[in-house]
Amino acid sequence: MHISIRQNLKRDVKAQAGLGLILLLFLGAILIPLLIQDPDAFSTHIFAPPSAQHWLGTNDLGQDIFSRLGYGLRTSMLISLSAGMLATSISVIVGMWSGFAGGWTDMVIMRIIDALLILPSIIIIILISAFIRPNMGSLIVIISLFHWAGGARIIRGQTLVLKHKTHISCAKTFGAGKWYTLTRHINPDLGNIITASFLHNARSAVFLEAGMAFIGISSLSSVSLGTMMHNAFKFYYLPVWLWWLLPPGIMLSLILLSFTFLDNLMQKVIDPRLKDD
Repeated sequence: MHISIRQNLKRDVKAQAGLGLILLLFLGAILIPLLIQDPDAFSTHIFAPPSAQHWLGTNDLGQDIFSRLGYGLRTSMLISLSAGMLATSISVIVGMWSGFAGGWTDMVIMRIIDALLILPSIIIIILISAFIRPNMGSLIVIISLFHWAGGARIIRGQTLVLKHKTHISCAKTFGAGKWYTLTRHINPDLGNIITASFLHNARSAVFLEAGMAFIGISSLSSVSLGTMMHNAFKFYYLPVWLWWLLPPGIMLSLILLSFTFLDNLMQKVIDPRLKDD
């Protein structure tokens, strides 16, 4: 972790809370499914209230809601991490290559990026999902393909600045190739921007997955926080929403809040002029 990040983290209580919360959520996503029962196990106790046997009660099929919450957290965090990493990787590769290569390569890539930024990505993702009902893997790819352009544009701009630095010119003078220069000299200097891009993409992925599952246009075969809320909303007229709808909603809010706090921290690291209100 860069010194500037550590220094800002020490002064930012919200960022500390966000980091601690996201680590706790990731730990829970790993450990909880190992300690609880099968979330798809049926029983005759439908709509049971919270008890010692079922901490959050059961749903309309008699399935343990706490178990499904644990697996839903794992699914949502996996989508967040995977889509964030994939979209950010595309941004880094395309952005660095566009800025470093220049010429026709840069012009063509920038026109593609401009086209993607103009398109209403959320609407397109919803339309695609409504037609193909993607599983978790294809949903990660779809989200990533429509969320790399913004990060690539920022990384390209920073690469244009970095490639004229003295140490980059020296590396070229001593025979460093393009790939070596990009990976060993330019990429390390983009660490803060890459981290900020990942946090933004990961947060967007969680929100999109939950939103599409909630309105019922993604695959409902896997347990996620969005599918839990989608199923619970069918019974909004019953008191079961207290232990069926609220827990995944609160969990989703905590995930988004933690990513937001960390993203705000990275914005301050990138632009020190930003101050807390």
